[in-house]
Amino acid sequence: MTLLSLTVPPEYAGLRLDKTIPLLNGELSRSAVQRLIESGGVTVNGSAPDKKKKLADGDRIEIEVPDPEILDAVPQNIPIEIVYEDDSLLVVNKPKGMVVHPAAGNPDGTLVNALLYHCGGRLSSVNGIIRPGIVHRIDKDTSGLLIVAKTDEAHKGLSEQIKAHSFKREYRAVVIGHMPQSSGTIEYPLGRSRNDRKKQAVNGLNPRDAITHYETLLSFEGFDYVRFTLETGRTHQIRVHSAYIGHPVAGDAVYGDARKTCGLSGQCLHAAVIGFVHPVSGKYLEYSAPLPPYFTEFLRKNGITDTDIENAEKHKKI
Repeated sequence: MTLLSLTVPPEYAGLRLDKTIPLLNGELSRSAVQRLIESGGVTVNGSAPDKKKKLADGDRIEIEVPDPEILDAVPQNIPIEIVYEDDSLLVVNKPKGMVVHPAAGNPDGTLVNALLYHCGGRLSSVNGIIRPGIVHRIDKDTSGLLIVAKTDEAHKGLSEQIKAHSFKREYRAVVIGHMPQSSGTIEYPLGRSRNDRKKQAVNGLNPRDAITHYETLLSFEGFDYVRFTLETGRTHQIRVHSAYIGHPVAGDAVYGDARKTCGLSGQCLHAAVIGFVHPVSGKYLEYSAPLPPYFTEFLRKNGITDTDIENAEKHKKI
């Protein structure tokens, strides 16, 4: 069991207890906090409170957090598309709808489970038993390319490139409406949302620099088909940045309008190109993944042909 001590800052005075704790500690969800309050695991100034209690500046919150349930990633024979593989690493084309690693609510059926089977358990140990080999992630409903490390040496070398922003990461997306210019840069710091711990927000809690470059490849009625290139790789970066400037990714019910999903199940976002220096050989490698069926079908429904896409891709500015 872990004991947490929190002090309510002035800006959170007047907020409900069950809303304030997740804002002060991003590891606890509101539902988890409510369960802890109901079980007597939370006190305010030494007294057991109601979850609706309004807090005051300087209130002292004590939380008894039970030890987490231990998850263990096990090998599962799940088909995955391998774009490249050697003794140090592999590049995987993740399908839309697949979670990258086990977590609460997704204990198996993940990319990590598939990788453990494919690689015979030979994955880097840098990120522990739940995320072996995972150097970077993409969202469940984002399709496309991921690099996976088999050795700790490769993992550390790839992580250094990510930290130095030297990875090449291009995405394709359909956004609602039309971008303000044919190409440009979106530069707003991102941090955890002050209102919803599961979301990121511009100028959220503990914001970090975030830079996204974009180029509109095709415009059609009500939408743009866009190439996004990441200079930084913050959580949900493209989704938050595009929504912030008024053009959320089509189908994104989290950062867009949940009532307008455009007939899509999840965001129309694909990690199309990845480039990096091999951490062992020193050779630059670059791979691409074609648009998946869900993406091309949406474009076709809106009158965009494969030829239109091919012609647009020939004109690169970024």
